[in-house]
Amino acid sequence: MRILIKGGHIVNEGRTQEGYIVIEDGNIIEITKQQPVASFDETIDAVGCYVLPGIIDDHVHFREPGLTAKADIDTESRAAAAGGVTSYFDMPNCNPQTTTLEALEEKFALAREKSHVNYSFFYGATNDNAETFAKLPADRIPGVKLFMGSSTGNMLVDKQQALEHIFKTCRLPLMAHCEDTDIINQNMAEVKQAWGDDPQVSLHPLIRSEEACLASSLKAVDLAKKYGTRLHIAHISTAEELELFTACRDSVATNNITAEACVGHLYFTQLDHERLGAKIKVNPAIKTPVDQFMLREALTDGRISVVGTDHAPHLLSQKEGGCVKAASGMPMIQFSLVTMLELVDEGVLTIQRLVDLMCHNPARLFGVQQRGFLRKGYRADIVIVRPKRSWTVTKECVLSKCGWSPLEGHTFNWQVERTLCNGHTVYHNGQVDNTYIGEEIAFKHS
Repeated sequence: MRILIKGGHIVNEGRTQEGYIVIEDGNIIEITKQQPVASFDETIDAVGCYVLPGIIDDHVHFREPGLTAKADIDTESRAAAAGGVTSYFDMPNCNPQTTTLEALEEKFALAREKSHVNYSFFYGATNDNAETFAKLPADRIPGVKLFMGSSTGNMLVDKQQALEHIFKTCRLPLMAHCEDTDIINQNMAEVKQAWGDDPQVSLHPLIRSEEACLASSLKAVDLAKKYGTRLHIAHISTAEELELFTACRDSVATNNITAEACVGHLYFTQLDHERLGAKIKVNPAIKTPVDQFMLREALTDGRISVVGTDHAPHLLSQKEGGCVKAASGMPMIQFSLVTMLELVDEGVLTIQRLVDLMCHNPARLFGVQQRGFLRKGYRADIVIVRPKRSWTVTKECVLSKCGWSPLEGHTFNWQVERTLCNGHTVYHNGQVDNTYIGEEIAFKHS
């Protein structure tokens, strides 16, 4: 198959220019300002649209295996395709947890049958599995996920000796969820005493507090510096934590300590709990308008290196209740790109910087091979978005299995028009090609 994408505004590596992209057998073979004269099996008209590399989401929970009542690889990869996401890294807190080599292989086998976009999986650290790190297939996974804050089962690691061993042993990127469990537990006890056994969800940011986040992130940074660990802190939520990171936009591949921001923390504030309730209850909690403002500022100076989603579906019935009973997590992958494009329209960042944060930097940071850029010889992972195309999020358009979105009723002015994964149109005109299966992502860690 020879495919021509013609006439779009190509956004890539800090530049935007009108041009043409030629695809053959799933690879980009030419990017040119002049229309090629060759014949093509398919011509995609992108006039008036912006042509971006496919989004790489470094942080998703697709819930498979074991938690498939609320999400699975099939449904969530469809939602990804509809949102312009062509590659994702899934997290290990499923059932069974991805904390053994056998469980990791099981997830790859599931994705080979079900994933409609490209895929890989984080391996989960526990109190006692660091000795398995040396056996991990480094060319197949982005890294190791560490839960340093309140989590479930054997995935919580907050004992100093175990943490020291993990930071010393892990030679792959170590992605850490940083919240201090002791501080959270103390906050929870105090809030319960004042507000009852299931305090209203607007108090969630007082429990999952700034102090809890900063204390844990400080510990992670200190350990990474001590052992030379390649540390990536997930879902930064506070202004104070930003001071731990260097304001440098051009050293993602060599910077040993980096930060991820998630779309939910960039878009909502804790005041939104009043209208959305537990729909935006996440861990770490969405915090103040000041925190949101500072996170947005950090997108452009380099303290934030990557924007992901922490896509974490739950059934609406599981989101009922307050700080104790309502589950934490929300679905965002289908609407992450258009939400960030709304921030572009608001002047928070440029579209070129958006592409850095959601495409280039995830590829650089995790050593993704042949993806994340529009380059000759790279796989043709491409999303075409149209500006000034108003549409409203409804329950009917939500593709995640949970069947809801905190953005229902919101009108966007950007629309994902087409998503190509390995040169194949996996989403167009509101339809996902459910027959297509994506590819396993390859990595080369420096």
